[in-house]
Amino acid sequence: MSHRVLLVEDNPDDLELARLAFERGGFARNVDVARDGAEALDHLFGPAAPAPPQVVLLDIKLPLVDGIDVLRRIKADPRTRHIPVVMLTSSAQDRDLHACYDLGANSYIVKPVDMEQFMSAVNSIGLYWLGLNLTDAHS
Repeated sequence: MSHRVLLVEDNPDDLELARLAFERGGFARNVDVARDGAEALDHLFGPAAPAPPQVVLLDIKLPLVDGIDVLRRIKADPRTRHIPVVMLTSSAQDRDLHACYDLGANSYIVKPVDMEQFMSAVNSIGLYWLGLNLTDAHS
């Protein structure tokens, strides 16, 4: 089964590490990337939107539209509300954590600073959300 992942990340280093971790883990041959919140919303709701992803990895601090607003839109729309959203962010602030869970985030992970720990975290995300978790987001 081919898994679709929407990776919403504006940091090019984190983006490449996440892609590499998914590749090494054998997950997500189809990793779609959005580099800002507006691009993520267009990817999910625009006229040329592809099939919905199995999971969205979403940073909070994004240009144009922040990740909390993207999360709000995903969880408010009946077409996307069941897609798991994993907040993968550098923010460890309680207000961000609580805001994300209040809006329906499925997981909140603070990005490890160490490269190997970061790749391990993304690999664990892949193992759980793409390997073990069952979802009705799409077939």
